[in-house]
Order: sequence, then structure tokens, then C-alpha cells
Amino acid sequence: MMDVKDAIESRRGYRSFVPVEITDDMLKELGRAAQITASCFNNQPWRYVFVRGKEQLDRVKEALNRGNVWAKDASMIIAVFGKKEKDCVIAEREYYLFDIGMATSAMILRATEMGLLAHPIAGYSPEKVKEVLGIPADCMQIALVIVGKKMDGISPVLSEKQLRDEKERPPRRTLEEIYAVDSYNDKLV
Repeated sequence: MMDVKDAIESRRGYRSFVPVEITDDMLKELGRAAQITASCFNNQPWRYVFVRGKEQLDRVKEALNRGNVWAKDASMIIAVFGKKEKDCVIAEREYYLFDIGMATSAMILRATEMGLLAHPIAGYSPEKVKEVLGIPADCMQIALVIVGKKMDGISPVLSEKQLRDEKERPPRRTLEEIYAVDSYNDKLV
């Protein structure tokens, strides 16, 4: 069985999908991963629509940007949304975005552990997604998570950059560029 470190290391933004059946049990597992995530005052501001029915899935796929044509092979798309009023607002900090990000990350790691790909994207029309799914206008549509099974090969619809990223994990910032100890330093630019 995969541990958290393995799930973190295994999770990748692959774009080559093959169909997989998304069962009710899978939805419950993913939902549970978000449900038990830490939350400011336990407000749990995250909301999701799991889109897996063919007709509705096709309608959501129409909202994708051209660069995300690969996502049309998804077996499910998860709409991630929320409202700042549903969580802590402390001065200028709209904490709901942090809480929703943590819950979504837990869900993505659980999907990875279950042998699924779960690739979050920002390239789509939030207005179209909200319209198709009936998400209230006063909610922020934050992300879509593309879910499926990894193809053994590589999808022919990928751009050259996507093809490179599919073959090898894109470079990451060095540890010195992402954290400092005891105070800020100029490497954190």
C-alpha cells in the first residue's frame, strides 16, 4: 500500500488518459479525503461537483481552453468552488482559498493512491462551468480537476511542451528557493 510520501512523489500532472469507470465508492473515497481535511474553525468551505455522466461531462468539456484539449479524455471532472463567507475572513486574508486548496490536495493525493490521475487545471471558462453545473453566481469557481487513468503511451494531442512534461517531471524550484529558516532571505524571490 502507498504511503503519503509515495503518493506525493507519484502524483504528476500527466495529460495522457484512458477511460476508467468512476464508481460511487471512488467518489466517497475522494469526498472523504476532503471531508476530514483541516479547516479554519471547522467551517469546511470546500464544495465539489463530481461530473462523470457522459452528457454532463461533454458539456463541461466545452468550457476547456484549447491548451487543455487533452482533458477531453477525462473520465470525470471535479469542479472545485466555494465562497469566502463560508470560512474565516481575517482582515485581508480570505482563508477559504487555503482551506479549499488543502482539501483538494488531499483529494488529489487520495486519487493518486487509488491509481487514478487527478490533474488540476485553471484553463477553462469558470462562467460556462458554473452555468452548466448550476453553481450559484456568488461562488468562486476555483479549479477543475481532470480525473482518469494514465495511458501507457502518450496522447497524440499534446503540444511539444506538454509532450516534454509528460516524459519527465518539469523542473522544480530548489529547496533554498521555497523555504528559509527563521527569517526571509533573498533566495525566496
